[in-house]
Amino acid sequence: MAEEARWYVVHTYSGYENKVKDSIQKTVINRNMQDLIQEVEVPLEDSVEEKNGRQVVVQRKVFPGYVLVRMVMNDNTWYVVRNTRGVTGFVGPASKPVPLTDEEVRKLGISSAMFKIDCELGDSVQITNGPFEGSVGEVTEIRPEEGIVVVGLSIFGRSTPVELSFEYIRKI
Repeated sequence: MAEEARWYVVHTYSGYENKVKDSIQKTVINRNMQDLIQEVEVPLEDSVEEKNGRQVVVQRKVFPGYVLVRMVMNDNTWYVVRNTRGVTGFVGPASKPVPLTDEEVRKLGISSAMFKIDCELGDSVQITNGPFEGSVGEVTEIRPEEGIVVVGLSIFGRSTPVELSFEYIRKI
């Protein structure tokens, strides 16, 4: 019964995000837990600042004081992360870890591994939701980093590309 890894948000002391990330990664390697704690991220964004009259691109933390961890939640993984120096707890009610939804993960743009699709370019798929529900088309493009697949649908006798979320199609 292999449980699927989910993304969790960990609260840290301000300024400790990278130290927490490094500590968790070292612990995972030392305890051989790579299959349970799979990724640790400190989301960054580029920001333009003016320094000495010049514009400089600097990286800023998107969520200061937080680290994102993709892991299989169990007592051991919870203990490892929770007892890492600089961690104050998991985000959730009463510090009970609540995983991010697939939609939240997609909006953050932090993982393409979360989106599983069992079709390839050229496969025929049926749309299972939305205004084109029930339509059949051919996969023309797959963008796993966005959770998007482009399907060519025959609309008015022409192949028209339609962007869909992975969960709205099924291979036929």
